[in-house]
Formats: sequence, C-alpha cells, structure tokens
Amino acid sequence: MLNVLIDMPIHEPVLRQLRELPGVSVDVVARPEEKTRPLPTAQIQDCEVLFCTFLPENHAEMQRLKLVQISSAGYSQLFGKNLRERGIRACNSLGVFDVPIAEWNIAMMINLARDLRGLVRNQEGRIWDRSARFQHEIRGSVVGIWGYGGIGRETARLAKALGMTVHVLVRQPVQKRETEFCVPGTGDPEGTLPDRIFYGPEKEDFLRSVDFLVMALPQTATTTGLVGEAELRLLKPTAFVLNPARGPLIQETALLKALQEGWIAGAALDTHYQYPLPPDHPLWAFPNVFLTPHISGSSLSPRFLERVSSIFLENVKRYQQGATLLNELTADQLAGH
Repeated sequence: MLNVLIDMPIHEPVLRQLRELPGVSVDVVARPEEKTRPLPTAQIQDCEVLFCTFLPENHAEMQRLKLVQISSAGYSQLFGKNLRERGIRACNSLGVFDVPIAEWNIAMMINLARDLRGLVRNQEGRIWDRSARFQHEIRGSVVGIWGYGGIGRETARLAKALGMTVHVLVRQPVQKRETEFCVPGTGDPEGTLPDRIFYGPEKEDFLRSVDFLVMALPQTATTTGLVGEAELRLLKPTAFVLNPARGPLIQETALLKALQEGWIAGAALDTHYQYPLPPDHPLWAFPNVFLTPHISGSSLSPRFLERVSSIFLENVKRYQQGATLLNELTADQLAGH
C-alpha cells in the first residue's frame, strides 16, 4: 500500500481521484497550514509520499518517506533538509503560475506603454488630456525575456499573438519541455517561438535590443544581483523593466538610480526587496513605476488549487508506475546551486 499524506488544501475532485487509485491510502491533515510545524508522529511515520508547502519540523521521523511534492515553484524551503542523502525525491509546482504571471507581464507592458498611471491621475484630477504618450501600442516592440522557463514561454506566446518580437537570453540552448507541467494550450513546449535567442556572452547585445525587459528566472546564488548599473545602462532610455520573478535579481540601488536619472522609461515590479514594502520606500513615489504586492501569481489565483493538485495526482500515478516525474528537482537544485 502506498501511503500518501496531504498537508495542504487540495482540489476536491482531485482528492476523490486520489482515493480511487488502486493500492493508495490517502490521509489529509485536518487543518493544513502554510508554515513549518511538527505533525503527530503517528500520522507521518508510515508516509511514503507527502504533498505540502513546507516539510513538517519533525520530518526526520519520516523514515519511509520517498517523495515530496511541494505546492510552490520556488523550493528554497527544501534546502538543507538532506533529502537526496536520505533517498528522498522532490518535485515542485513549476508551471502553475505561468498563465497569470504571463498575463501580468502583458498587462504591465500595455499599462506602461500607455502611461495608465498618468491617465488615472488625470481621471482623479478631472483633467482632459489626450496627449500622444497615452496612445502608444506595444505591437512591433521587442520584448526581451531573461530566462525561458514556463513563465517566459507563455509570455512569448502572448507577445507573439500581439505582434511583438521576442528575444530571449539563456545560458543553454532552448529545449523541448517534456517533463515539466504546462497548462494545455499554453507556453512554447517545442521552444520555437523566439525570434532570436541570445546566450550569456551576448548579454550586452540582448539588452540593447529590447523595449521591454522581463525577468523570468529563479533567484539563486548566481542570479542574485544579476542586473546592476552596467546592465541597466545598456537599456534604451525608452525601455521598461518588468520583474515578476524575484526582487533581488535586480540590484536595488542600481534600479533606484536608473529611475531617478532616467536611464530607463519606467518599471513594473511585483516582487520586492522587503515584504511588505515600507511606506517610506522611494519606489512608491515614482510616477512611472507600477508596484503590485506579489500577486501576479499566488495561491489565491482561481485555478491554483486545481492545477497544483493535478500535478500531484499525475506524479502519484507516475511514481506508482516507475515513470518520469513532472518537475523533479535535481541534486544541484536541492543544494541551492
């Protein structure tokens, strides 16, 4: 019998399907919480597959644990847990937020191009202003996507549909996506949509080419502070920066300087340097900056629970069959490299 423990909310139709799987026993924590805390030893000691956001504090007691499925795309909560050393495999929920974050990217590009903040200020001030800056379009613009995972691919698909040119910057050749979750009909599974692919040494050419720079890569030891003064100065003064990924990918002082001195035309930021962003932070004051409170993709998205639960259901089936799992993390990833 495969003992499955679910320590997070789950989509009810998926839970019913899990319970109907032959050879599977499903236990659900009565009051799941998105925080680390101990669970009763009797409840976890026979668990072989765990579905959660955070491991229980007493996870070392889970001697039979073989597979962890987490509900987030980020997986830093698994660092230092010695999962590989204990023979435990782990999968994340990459792909769950591709659709809403890509839609946020498109919305912010349009809002920045048309100076929606200025239009709203005019509306509130009862000002009738039909200036040309409110009438721009994004068709024909170049969107530069730094990183080409699920979010980057769905952003590329939507951008192409709107007549934009897509440039991407990656470290390795773009591959087909065969073992990562993708909402049907979305993204670029074959990796064929970009008009041009730039590699690491071509970073300067990439940055000079774009009208919108979209950060779409995870934060690691090597990507923290990836964009600094040198990178921002390479952008056109008419270019905009979008960061729905992680705030610290862009150096804070460099971004503030770029906005203050007009190296770039503006920014849209969904991820930040402090949570919550303090009321006195200078980013609040820029009229050409959109700030959203890390909601481009979150667990409150209407289809989050359905999608993340479907990943878990599929991985339980694949685990039973000895098949390749979706979104399995490598040893290097679990080590934070």
